[in-house]
Amino acid sequence: MNMNEVAGNLLIKVREQKPLVHNITNFVVMNYTANALLACGASPVMAHAKEEVEEMVQIANALVLNIGTLEPAWVQAMDLAAEKASRKGIPVVLDPVGAGATRYRTETAKGLLQKGYVSVVRGNSSEILALSDEKARTRGVDALHETEDAVGVAMEIARTYHTIVAVTGPVDLVTDGETILRIRNGHPLMGKVTGTGCTATAIIGAFCGVITDYLVATASALAYFGAVGEVAARTVSTPGSYMIALLDTLYSLSPEDLIRQVKIDT
Repeated sequence: MNMNEVAGNLLIKVREQKPLVHNITNFVVMNYTANALLACGASPVMAHAKEEVEEMVQIANALVLNIGTLEPAWVQAMDLAAEKASRKGIPVVLDPVGAGATRYRTETAKGLLQKGYVSVVRGNSSEILALSDEKARTRGVDALHETEDAVGVAMEIARTYHTIVAVTGPVDLVTDGETILRIRNGHPLMGKVTGTGCTATAIIGAFCGVITDYLVATASALAYFGAVGEVAARTVSTPGSYMIALLDTLYSLSPEDLIRQVKIDT
């Protein structure tokens, strides 16, 4: 399998099919995530009221759950939406933002995993470690561990919960519990813009919305966003301008350019 061509073809599919990605996400990134999904070719909807999430899932192609600004009503809405998505057979992508920082975040993320709803979980190394070991800690939403520190735990989580696990950092790692893919796209400036991890999760949702091979979809989405980060950094060097350049490049990067830039170790 030529992952470069696969990633390029999936980007074409996203732009042609415009998958509807239902996001229950945090206040910090809501606007930026919606714009990023639009820029890459998907169709975003942000809905978190428990009274409507099941209806929204019914018309969606993917569901993204992000625990960045939790409160009890949102947890209930996530449960309802995830159960509906699972019954419908669409992917559920979980971003365990800050797992390990507080018991509430960690238990919420673990609860969603344990119910068997989650198709893909994406987090930094400390967040992924926290899903298995409560002694793992984060510094806010920043990782205190290296990506490779989480390899064994990522594979264990993937096998236990029959899910894809993505550990993102300077080198991203994606596994289904057996296969490991490493993605070497990206740029250090991405870490200077709040919400880039959350944006990566949303883009994973878009890619999973057009193909049922979630391992391939997740790796391709991360390679795409990483390549976007590289290209955006060619023209700007400060975080504020870079934030806008990321959106512009999500829109303008061609499938042909992506095919040339993908760096996935298989």
